[in-house]
This record gives sequence, structure tokens and C-alpha cells, in this order.
Amino acid sequence: MAGERDVRERTLAGATAAGRPRAPRLDQPRPPRRRILPEWDPDAFGRLSERIARFLGTGRFIVWMTVVIILWVLWNVSAPKELRFDEYPFIFLTLALSLQASYAAPLILLAQNRQDDRDRVNLEQDRKQNERSIADTEYLTREVAALRIGLGEVATRDWIRSELEDLVKELEIRQNGHKDHHGTHPAMRAEHPPGRDADDR
Repeated sequence: MAGERDVRERTLAGATAAGRPRAPRLDQPRPPRRRILPEWDPDAFGRLSERIARFLGTGRFIVWMTVVIILWVLWNVSAPKELRFDEYPFIFLTLALSLQASYAAPLILLAQNRQDDRDRVNLEQDRKQNERSIADTEYLTREVAALRIGLGEVATRDWIRSELEDLVKELEIRQNGHKDHHGTHPAMRAEHPPGRDADDR
């Protein structure tokens, strides 16, 4: 009876485990969700807005807009009434210019925001580059100071030359003193008292 009960419990446990929905695995990316609205690339839209804002800020755009407005007004004033599409006071022209201004302002702001983001990134990179340059300069300054301290203890050419000249003079004086024991040089007499000839030999 106990064995049958265990088998039943295992079967029920397996059935409930199979019936439960599986939890999403953490080691796999989620499948993309279906969206009702169409997807758009913000970078592409930003690049397009920058191009439009760049064109709006040129003299060519101002010239073309002025020419279009002048032709619009002249056509709706001097053309026959059947061909006029915007009578005075040019309400359609006012609407078109208002729409153009209402779209141009956000596009210019978007382009300025993208430019500000680029400037911020460039400033951050320049700041990091300056920090690295300052660190490298400080390191090189410490190395140059260490080299100067080390070179201060190294014998220079002039010092070695003066020491060698002093040794040569001393040897010449000693040789002259050994050749003539009685007629020694007065400097040798002052430096070497008479009992040190044996030690020098």
C-alpha cells in the first residue's frame, strides 16, 4: 500500500510539474515583444533633423523661402481670379509659414540637443586626456629629478681630469724627491717630513 501511494504521489507531482508554465530562463534573452506602433530608429531621425536644421540655418534656405513667398503673393494678386488659390489676406500662406515654423523649432532643438551630447562626450574625453597628460608629465618630472640626483653623485669629466692632474703632479714631485734625496723640493719638505722616505718606498 505504501509503495502504491508513493507511485501515485510521484505521478501527480510529475503531472503538476508538467502542467505548470515554465519560468523564463535567465541565461537566454527574452524574445522581442510584438509592437503595434511601427519601430523607428532615433539615430536616423536625429541625423535627418540635423540635416534639416543645418539647411534651415543657411542663406540658401532664406533665399528660396523669400522667392517662394514673393511668387506666391504676386501670383495671388496679379493672376486671374479663377487661377488664384489664396486670396488676400493670404490665409493659406500664413498657415504654411506657421506649420513650417512649428516643425522647424523642434527640429532645431533636437539637433542642438544632439550637438550638446556630442560636446559633452568630447569634453569628457578631453578631460580624461588632460588627466593622463598631467599624470605622464608628473611621472616624467619625477624621473628627471631622480636622474639629476643620480647624476649629482657621478664623477664628471672635469673632476676626474683635475684629480688625475693632481696625481700626476704628486708623482712628479715624488720622483724628483727620490732622485735627489738631499735637494728635495721645499713643498716636499713641508708635506713629507724626513722620516717618511722609507715608508714611501
